[in-house]
Amino acid sequence: MGGDLSLGEVAGTTEAEAPDGGSRRNHVVIVDPAEFPDAAAAAIARLIADAVADQSAVHVALAGGSTPRAVYDRLAQRDDIPWARLHIYFGDERAVPRDDAASNYHMAYETLLRHVPIPPRQVYRMEAEREDLEAAAADYARLLPERLDVLLLGIGEDGHTASLFPGSAALAERGRAVLPATGPKPPTKRLTVAPAVITSARTTLVMAAGDGKTEAVTLALEGPYDPTDCPAQLARPGIWVLDRAAAAGLRKALS
Repeated sequence: MGGDLSLGEVAGTTEAEAPDGGSRRNHVVIVDPAEFPDAAAAAIARLIADAVADQSAVHVALAGGSTPRAVYDRLAQRDDIPWARLHIYFGDERAVPRDDAASNYHMAYETLLRHVPIPPRQVYRMEAEREDLEAAAADYARLLPERLDVLLLGIGEDGHTASLFPGSAALAERGRAVLPATGPKPPTKRLTVAPAVITSARTTLVMAAGDGKTEAVTLALEGPYDPTDCPAQLARPGIWVLDRAAAAGLRKALS
């Protein structure tokens, strides 16, 4: 359900400074707000199809937050995704029970996972409600593949992504793949993937909608490269699906 989106039809491709100081291309897709959920879902389906063409099992990490809700709803309605071949992970989770309204897993389950024929054993939930978050992080790191095929991310108004917040000590992590983190708003305790999981992913796709994200998106894509100030820059060399309000401050993509 829903037409495929060619990633070259809607917006341009710009040079993005990569984490290693080099230059890699990113792709910015800009659509009208009403088209955003379908456009993002189509882009995700396209990335999954590309990955499935190369390998039997595809490792996908879902984003949390409010922006993906409508996208996951559209994704659940598509009939072109080989769910049985997907392994589903999460980029971060809040320290709440799995059925709590604040849980990223709960949101993804209600909008997507319970509606599609994916084997439950292929969905790997972050157990962030455990008392020992260090142990929970280590256990989840052992579940992660060496490299995610498709990593979905959002961006906060402060420029955070996953649960990597500006100025967080987690941004300096070089050894662990998953670690405890602290957010600025309740629930503050969380688990998050480390920066290296983002930068090593085969493909990252960042979703942003609304004028509340304009400043953060502009800094993430066109500001001086400093992930300690804007952690979403870790995903700069990837695909960004934006509505026109979120993209309003961009110069390169709109020129």
